[in-house]
Amino acid sequence: MQPLLQLGLSKYLLIVNINKIPLSPHFLVKAEQANSISSMPKINRRGKAAVINDSEYLRIRRQIKTDKYKLLWDLAWYTGERWGALIQLKVSDVYEKDGRPKKTLIFPGIIRKHRPDGTADNVEIPVHDVLRESLSKFESAQPEWLFPSRCGTKPITWRNAYDILKRAVEAAGLGSKGISTHTARRSIVNRLRKNGTAKSVIRRITGHREDKGLDPYIDVDIDEIAGAIATL
Repeated sequence: MQPLLQLGLSKYLLIVNINKIPLSPHFLVKAEQANSISSMPKINRRGKAAVINDSEYLRIRRQIKTDKYKLLWDLAWYTGERWGALIQLKVSDVYEKDGRPKKTLIFPGIIRKHRPDGTADNVEIPVHDVLRESLSKFESAQPEWLFPSRCGTKPITWRNAYDILKRAVEAAGLGSKGISTHTARRSIVNRLRKNGTAKSVIRRITGHREDKGLDPYIDVDIDEIAGAIATL
């Protein structure tokens, strides 16, 4: 199975269809994303999700109706992890046996996006105080999955989460901004960069091994450009 993970999505699906090979969970998430990507256009972003600020994050959060999806949005905002990994979290990944939120979240490589060579690193993220409060208030619907589907035997799908976000974004009046499930990840990179955090530290949070993987996330706004010109 491992060499197949090095293929592109279309080639992978062709091979598993011909040979009746079970789909990898990673590629199931990728297939859902590919099927949905065009329905929330990234306006003037050259295919990149928009970067938003704290105020916009809160506007969207207020439009999310259930605690489960509010927590998903909080986790995305304060960890920067991809939604494909977030929805696969188990209760034991987030809470201690006594029910207290863990001080550090560990995202195992098996649920994270894989590189072309089929590898993915574990990522450890200390829990922000605001996220800890959100986790403390949350009551899990069942003991295994943090975000269970209606049947309860598996987690929600990426498509379910995407649809909830899309509706919240539109209700918040931000539908034309180009916000997607990748927005929180791009936003945390840029918030940290503007706070003066070194790229080497940001890479530890995002799981990138090199700057060339991180650099496409960086969004330089017009105020930064104006500030640079003003120094001439």
